[in-house]
Amino acid sequence: MAKEKAKRENKNRLRNKFRFSIFNDTTHEELFVFRANGLMMLLSIILSIIFIVISVTVLISYTPLREFIPGYPDARTRKEIVQNALKLDSLEKTVKLWDFQLSNIQRIVTGQPPLELGDITIKSDSANTQGISGKISKEDSLLRLEVMKQEQFNVGSPSNRVNQIEGLHFFPPVKGIVSDGFNLATNHPYIDIAAPANSVVSAVLDGTVIMATWTDETGFTIQIQHSNDLISIYKHNSKLLKRTGDKVKAGTAISLVGSTGTLSTGAHLHFELWYKGVAVDPAKYINF
Repeated sequence: MAKEKAKRENKNRLRNKFRFSIFNDTTHEELFVFRANGLMMLLSIILSIIFIVISVTVLISYTPLREFIPGYPDARTRKEIVQNALKLDSLEKTVKLWDFQLSNIQRIVTGQPPLELGDITIKSDSANTQGISGKISKEDSLLRLEVMKQEQFNVGSPSNRVNQIEGLHFFPPVKGIVSDGFNLATNHPYIDIAAPANSVVSAVLDGTVIMATWTDETGFTIQIQHSNDLISIYKHNSKLLKRTGDKVKAGTAISLVGSTGTLSTGAHLHFELWYKGVAVDPAKYINF
């Protein structure tokens, strides 16, 4: 009986009507009146709590107030995260291109046909990136051994090399002025030829394009495999006119002079000439 009585009293409390009034303390005039029963009061409190929670959530999610939450990155941190992600992607592409170039040079030295750029794949995780670095070192060692073997059984090979190269007729890659010459001592195994922007760059000999691509450091780059184990490389172009696999003749337009890539400081052609895996001075064989 007592329990049923208590239940009835609780129900009556919810049904009882209450009045909330605001009076002027001086004139005792009633300024505001709010009437509601217990159930309405409880419902009003619940709705008020829900409204406050939603309002705080909206303020935190869509206003700068969220940056004051501990652990939430500010605008500068988010910008750095994006920049680091872009740099990581750029480094992955650079490693891929290095792997591609090294593989092609090794295949050329061993008499195999060059690979297409699409044949080389790269994995983005750090463990696999380390694996790629190890692979490059292994291939580089094999290439060095191959060159050493060829020179070991080729008496007087340096003079033979010079004679073979000097017997070829090279076409000047571009009309310009050599602004920085070939110097192995200063780690400059190539020449820089200053020329007006968009000047035509030509192939120095007949050959096959084994690489035509873009890198962040050297911009638009094209590489040609010639006979007699010769390779010519043209960097910082503004535009490439040939693609990987194209056959070219000496004097054929292959690109346009530019200043692309982070290593370029002005319109010029970065030109390299390699013979059997060794960089040679182009100025000894080409009149610029």
